[in-house]
Amino acid sequence: MPEILVEFDRSTQSIGALREAAYRIIRDASCRIDAAPRHRYVCHLTPKQEHDDAGVGGLRDRFLDLVTDENLREKITEETSAVRDVILALAFGALATKREDAGSE
Repeated sequence: MPEILVEFDRSTQSIGALREAAYRIIRDASCRIDAAPRHRYVCHLTPKQEHDDAGVGGLRDRFLDLVTDENLREKITEETSAVRDVILALAFGALATKREDAGSE
C-alpha cells in the first residue's frame, strides 16, 4: 500500500494536534510522525485498506481536516482556560463552604 506523506511547519503546527489527529484516523490508517530537517513534521500515513488514487487523496484530506479540527480545539482551550479556571474555583469553593457549614451543625 502506498504511504501518504503530509508535511507541516513546526513553527506553526503543534505536535499535540498532529498526535490527536493521528489517533482519530487510526481506524483507516497508521500514522508515524517524524521531526524532519528544516523545522518540519512529516506524517507518514499508511492506509489499512487498499485505496485507489481518489481514496488516497480522500484519506489525506480527512487527515488534514482532523488536524484543522484539533488546532481549533487547542485554540478554544487556550482562549477559554481563564474562564474555566474561574468556574472550577467557584464550584469547588461552593463545595468547601457547604462542607464547612455541614460540619458546624
